[in-house]
Amino acid sequence: MDRREFIERCALLCVTTHGLLQQPSLNSKTMMMDQLTIRKVSSDFEREKLRFPFGFKGAFLTELWQTVVLLEGAKGQYGVGLATQSVLYGDADVFASTSEANGNAWMFALSNRALTWLKDKSFENPVAALDALLPWLYQEGKTLTGQAKLNINFVFNALVSVDNAMWMLYAKQKNLSTFHELIPAPYKSAFSHQNDKVAVMFQISYNMPLSDIEQAVEAGYFVFKLKTGSPGDQASMLKQDQVRLKEIHETINATLKRINSNKRMYYTMDANGRYEKKATLKAYLDYAKQIGAFDRILFYEEPFVEANTEHVGDLGLIVGADESVHNEQDALKKIKLGYKAFILKGIAKTLSQTIKIAKVAHDHQIPCLCSDLTVNPVLIEWNKIIAASLPPFPGLGMGLMETNGDMNYVAWEAMKQKHPFPEASWTQARDGVFHLDASFFEKMGGMMTVSTHYKAFLGLKD
Repeated sequence: MDRREFIERCALLCVTTHGLLQQPSLNSKTMMMDQLTIRKVSSDFEREKLRFPFGFKGAFLTELWQTVVLLEGAKGQYGVGLATQSVLYGDADVFASTSEANGNAWMFALSNRALTWLKDKSFENPVAALDALLPWLYQEGKTLTGQAKLNINFVFNALVSVDNAMWMLYAKQKNLSTFHELIPAPYKSAFSHQNDKVAVMFQISYNMPLSDIEQAVEAGYFVFKLKTGSPGDQASMLKQDQVRLKEIHETINATLKRINSNKRMYYTMDANGRYEKKATLKAYLDYAKQIGAFDRILFYEEPFVEANTEHVGDLGLIVGADESVHNEQDALKKIKLGYKAFILKGIAKTLSQTIKIAKVAHDHQIPCLCSDLTVNPVLIEWNKIIAASLPPFPGLGMGLMETNGDMNYVAWEAMKQKHPFPEASWTQARDGVFHLDASFFEKMGGMMTVSTHYKAFLGLKD
């Protein structure tokens, strides 16, 4: 099946499903004039190859689909939303159940079903739209993938492009020019800061060459995110994770000595829910103490499978939650279990859902940071504006986020030119930090600006 035929079949499937379910259309005459109303929808995607197989959750990705959604409002205004699909992040069982390409096709089809549902409906804002859509779309996702216990993150990931397009349309309709203005009133308090610096977590995957880590230290990076939860059973996983930690720790130390630097280094770890028991995690942390790496650990991210409810407040370090926090209720449960940080993923779980979780964190004084999904250059800005608007992360005195596209995509330099402001100083990290000036906040990092590339890609006129 070629690309055009695939898109046409997806569109036909969405229309057919919509007709069978007979979703009621809201009477636009009864809606307030300033509501978010969606009249036309369309979508497309680009495929981007990775430099080498990218490993996490015990498996590997070789490419990532970049989806693009176009929404047109009642007054002819439009919103363009981008997303990077990661089926492996969304649901590892779905990823393992089919080919990599077919898993991406399922997620793209689910995005299109969401578009069909939204067409000719009106909402107060994107948050209300997502709340109304999500229960129905989750059932559609289970049917589409054949997974009765589909992880909701698969559905959230499918909704990112849709949600982002709604936020752009909403901003245009309301004449909103700053990120703080964009956020609905109940959630504004969580985004009241304006950090002029955001530190970058340099991600180290299972198979990244040690020479790349040396180069990162030389380039000034000082926060390193280690992917743990290696492939294999729990015993094999732990052994591989320990070996990998030792070689990374030794490589960083040797590089610091060679360049005569005493710069403070920080480590974070992310198991993506691979550890089954607290005892296994404790064995890893004990090993970190043994080799002198423990004092560098800033936090450990998402160590356990979701079914694990062991308390983590006695491990001697910050433990953060990511995939397992789907909503406000999950966030509150994690706080009770001793989790002391939330990893926000607006580029994987939608901005609409992320601001709710950030509000819970703010109310309970839980620090937050932003994690990556190996997203494209435009979506980096969606992550960056959130990180810049959160309280500084403890111990760093600045915002904190992850970005790893530059080290993973084959065509990264070409992808950068799809950014609306590719030459802006705030698009480039210096010494492991994004330095943000007034223009970054004035332009919202370009997140509400459609670049020349995407205008041409969608056939939009200036």
